[in-house]
Amino acid sequence: MSDGDRRLASVRSAVESHFSVAGGELAVGGVPVSRLAAEFGTPLFAYDAGVLRRRLEQLRAAVPAVDVYYSVKANPNPAVVGVFVRAGAGCEIASGAEYVRARAGGADPARIVFAGPGKTDAELRLVVEGGIGEIHAESMEELDRLAALGRPVDVALRFNPGAEASGGAMRMGGKPAPFGFDEESLEEVLAAVDARPTLRFRGVHMFAGTQILDASVLVGQWRHAVGVARRVSELRGAPPETVDLGGGLGIPYFPHEEPLDLEVVREEAGALFREVAADPLLRGTRFILEPGRFLAGPAGVYLCRVLAVKESRGERFCVLDGGMNHHLAASGNLGQVIKRDYPVLNASRADAGDLRDTAVVGPLCTPLDTLARKALLPDTRAGDLVAVLQSGAYGLTASPVGFLSHPMPAEALVDGGAARLVRARGTFEQPVVPLP
Repeated sequence: MSDGDRRLASVRSAVESHFSVAGGELAVGGVPVSRLAAEFGTPLFAYDAGVLRRRLEQLRAAVPAVDVYYSVKANPNPAVVGVFVRAGAGCEIASGAEYVRARAGGADPARIVFAGPGKTDAELRLVVEGGIGEIHAESMEELDRLAALGRPVDVALRFNPGAEASGGAMRMGGKPAPFGFDEESLEEVLAAVDARPTLRFRGVHMFAGTQILDASVLVGQWRHAVGVARRVSELRGAPPETVDLGGGLGIPYFPHEEPLDLEVVREEAGALFREVAADPLLRGTRFILEPGRFLAGPAGVYLCRVLAVKESRGERFCVLDGGMNHHLAASGNLGQVIKRDYPVLNASRADAGDLRDTAVVGPLCTPLDTLARKALLPDTRAGDLVAVLQSGAYGLTASPVGFLSHPMPAEALVDGGAARLVRARGTFEQPVVPLP
């Protein structure tokens, strides 16, 4: 298969797996993108609630032994959070603001866990006073600050695992890291919790990497976490109440990537949890999984209007009304060393042929504002709509939205064939003054 064929297959797979084409144009949740753009304007992030629920159902079917908590950082819009909460998921947060968003999405405080290496005193007070399932402590100083609150707090301990458990596109364990306590300090840290009477030990949290597409690597990390939980049980003489296995489940963005094989996950995780069920050291322990990207990523599209199509020294450029300021990850400026293209298509002419390599760029005055270097697009004209797929996670939430002071894009949720606005254009931290 040629490079062009692989790129085309990647785009078609993303469309066919999660969306549809009707009348020649892309449809999100059955709603044509032309209707979404007419109602909400562009640039626009549109999310399909049906895809969100389906991803959660698929994961639960593959790993029924775990309790799924949605990682709010992936997409903190309360409407997206609410879809998962109403489907029975808990929430994993990493800031006080995410706590507020999770609560706005309907989350029960008892179904929220709070991780992150740098929690402030104000954030800790907020969640303790408002109610929280457990706080995942990551340093001795944090244990001291939690104890200083002078009230009972349920605490889990995040551990930085050994190198044998690391893996994924961004490794977060197996090396010196700001995340959690080093695994080799397990006994010392357990003693530190016991020495603070207001802290109630609940369990352990491991997170070794992100964007994992290899099922065996993923389940291998879970197996390592189970081993740590057994050691905790031996040291304390009682099983931990909870074990947070982390997240890290990936989705394919680029032509060389394949989706995480849930059938392999089901088989290997099934074997692991059968062992757990038979182990008296873990009797009654509840296991948590905290995916974000896997659940939300495939459900979203970033939709932009074409402002101009131009030729420059033999190359074609398609200029959009949105760019890296709304979707830094798609531009390759969020951790990519080798810049590769997300799946991008002309959503107005989704089934057109005669495709040609096209650079898709945003409106910012920097060459970094490139959403695709070689998108395969048909004859494209000003006014067409271009969609960046796999954009439901780490799109708007991970982007420099203030750069060059363009307005915030709108966000819409499509559910059951009906679309509603879930963030108005131009409303972020400060109101945007409308142009005269």
